[in-house]
Amino acid sequence: MAQVYFDDVKEGQDIPTLEKTPTRRTLVQWAGASGDFFELHYDKEFAKSLGNPDVLVHGRLEAAYLTQLLTDWIGEKGQVKKVSVQYRGNAFPGQKLLMKGKVTKKFQQGGENLVELEIFVENPEGKKITPGTAVVALPKK
Repeated sequence: MAQVYFDDVKEGQDIPTLEKTPTRRTLVQWAGASGDFFELHYDKEFAKSLGNPDVLVHGRLEAAYLTQLLTDWIGEKGQVKKVSVQYRGNAFPGQKLLMKGKVTKKFQQGGENLVELEIFVENPEGKKITPGTAVVALPKK
């Protein structure tokens, strides 16, 4: 993606959406990479015993998708400074998830050009299931 510059960013601006459709295989790969082998993410009967219709996508995988949303947008010269998320809903394998963000504030601090964003994962019903905030540093032109 092209480099984004602090000068070109406007408060209220949406950043490009990232779409992901995690599969059961994705969950297995994430479990292996992260070490999160909780049965809720791979054992459908266990997940059902807790009242879920299927296994759940790992919350930390959703957070990783949101971080990718940011790194894709900021380009090679940008830096992710802070990411914070809350888990407010569930995602299931095979669902199309949309990672979205909106610029909420631009400011300069400590010699850096900072942009604060609202970020979230949206499920197929349009619900924000993993809301959060982020701060990135961008270069000036």
